[in-house]
Amino acid sequence: MKRVLIVGAGKGGSTLLEILHNTDRMKIVGVVDKNSTAPGLKKAEKYGIPTDYTWENWINKDIDIIIEATGDEKVLENLLESRDRKTVVIPGTVAYIISELFEEKESLLDRLRIQTNNQELILNNIRDGMIVINNQEIVQFVNKGAERIVGISKDKFKGQDIKNVIADTRLPHVLRSRRREVNQKLVLENDKKVITTRIPIINADDRLIGAFAVFKDITEVMNLAEENTDLKEIKTMLEAIIHSSDEAITVVDENGTGIMINPAYTRITGLKEADIVGKPATADISEGESMHMKVLNTRRGVRGVRMKVGPAKKDVLVNVAPVIVDGKLKGSVGVLHDVSEIQSLTSELKRARQIIRNLEAKYTFDDIIGPSSEMKIALEQAKVGAKTPATVLLRGESGTGKELFAHAIHNESDRKHNKFIRVNCAAIAETILESELFGYEEGAFSGAKQGGKKGLFEEANLGSVFLDEIGELSLHMQAKLLRVLQEQEIVRVGGTDPITIDVRIITATNVNLEKAIMNKKFREDLYYRLNRLPIYIPSLKERINDLPSLIEHLIRKINQDYGRNVKAINYDASEYLKNYHWPGNVRELENMIGRAMIYMDMNEEVIKKKHIPNLLTSSETSKDKMNEEGTANKTLQDAVDHYEKEFIKNVFKENNYNKTQTAKELNVSIRNLYYKLEKYKIEKDDMQNPS
Repeated sequence: MKRVLIVGAGKGGSTLLEILHNTDRMKIVGVVDKNSTAPGLKKAEKYGIPTDYTWENWINKDIDIIIEATGDEKVLENLLESRDRKTVVIPGTVAYIISELFEEKESLLDRLRIQTNNQELILNNIRDGMIVINNQEIVQFVNKGAERIVGISKDKFKGQDIKNVIADTRLPHVLRSRRREVNQKLVLENDKKVITTRIPIINADDRLIGAFAVFKDITEVMNLAEENTDLKEIKTMLEAIIHSSDEAITVVDENGTGIMINPAYTRITGLKEADIVGKPATADISEGESMHMKVLNTRRGVRGVRMKVGPAKKDVLVNVAPVIVDGKLKGSVGVLHDVSEIQSLTSELKRARQIIRNLEAKYTFDDIIGPSSEMKIALEQAKVGAKTPATVLLRGESGTGKELFAHAIHNESDRKHNKFIRVNCAAIAETILESELFGYEEGAFSGAKQGGKKGLFEEANLGSVFLDEIGELSLHMQAKLLRVLQEQEIVRVGGTDPITIDVRIITATNVNLEKAIMNKKFREDLYYRLNRLPIYIPSLKERINDLPSLIEHLIRKINQDYGRNVKAINYDASEYLKNYHWPGNVRELENMIGRAMIYMDMNEEVIKKKHIPNLLTSSETSKDKMNEEGTANKTLQDAVDHYEKEFIKNVFKENNYNKTQTAKELNVSIRNLYYKLEKYKIEKDDMQNPS
């Protein structure tokens, strides 16, 4: 049932109220008029319908149709600007016409009641059919129009039960309900379609006397409509929808002459109404064929056609569909999409899909190698934490294996049969991250899916969400995350209703959160929520005794990836690796072993020192520090590293310390950038506040 708001309770609004109140498909939810003595307000109070003096109080109350019955153009404009996109606004001119027509019909009926002596003469001379029955459902009167439309003579009507003459008649129902039925469709037994209005006849003593039906052959109605309806009226009906749309729309008539564009079309093409309206369909095309003319010639729609439009030769994709009314071609409607905007959104989506992966956790604690006491402590803490619902904060340098711990914690918990979703918070634009995490409602922004979209927190309900690089979240997103942790509920973008969720949150960072709190970059209240179960994962140099076990594990893994048959690493190579400080941790070790295996011949089975790329060992590092002012003990690699460090620092600063943009400009992966920043000890705060 459509919810209707009537704005204006004067003559037109009062008449509309009377009509719509008696229909089953419309529900009047309110009547508005600034004049408290307006007749429509009193009538609304009589029917128990809420009234008000201002329509602004109703504009967001899920209204389907607003009928503007004030006749004030300013009110109509304000309603069109303020209404919800799904709400249809009907102009006051329509209300006035309906009022006049209804008043004319009522006046005619009054005259018919008064002029009883001339009743038959008058009724027989109108083209509409009319049938009158008494309160016993017996036909009392039939005019010539009814004889002609129904195809039955008056003699066979009079004195008969109406159901015996017209089987599907609803006049008996009108007698029982004492309520009129206006403009209802009916198919007669001779296959003629009519539109009929049925009205009960009630005398001055409120006694039911009978009922009558006035009906018109729908063929005549359609012919009359075609004679009185032109493209200007079609334009008027479409304007409310077209002008409120964010899509660029252009409309032409059956001859290919432009009759309408909307503001979005002007924004994309740079062309105004004067450039299009009244001009040929080709007026806006810089490169390509007119799809309007093609559709008008073929009567078939086209989709996804690429062309250039406007003086700036804007690259667009065009969808065009024909407008066909009762089998007659009346014109065509085109919708333009900005290709650059589509490409930008597609690029962002691809990046998001690469960064956000929705999968089951694939690692367990058995996949984490580390017999050292430092690693055993971290593993024991993680195993204990996995059995609780507490939020886990994984801390450690880049490349230490924080993501493996997150997978293993989920797989060890009672949520292991539900979803595990991981998100890299540092690598996604904040606007996209918010809609991905929390979802969005339909119409929340341009391009939003119909019906809205679930966020990752909803998708992971009863499962776990791993938020990597949590220290890179903006303060706005930190506040949103805090609400999830405190209330266990989220609110979709563009929505107002909270959605309860049950999600285990695992976070990870290599950022010094305590320092970030001091610098007002991280919320202290969120820190205490996340830090409920902190687990520090030691760096590789802190557990260098784990190196042989890690190398053995990596050799097996890389053998499978590369199809090799390497069995071990010799003592010299192992000792050489132990003397390296490993700024990239296990990730760097895997990279180094992989490179060594690539350098080996296919028949070699043992990794030797000659296969390993040159490394800067701990002793060499100390020597460099002692001679960093001179060049006596510096190698070519040292000079390259020094230049690389300064170059990265400059680009990092030029991009306002945005790691994603810096990685893009350097043409390296975000993970590679993190490795370089860690390797050279480059931090934003140190660069901003040198001491």
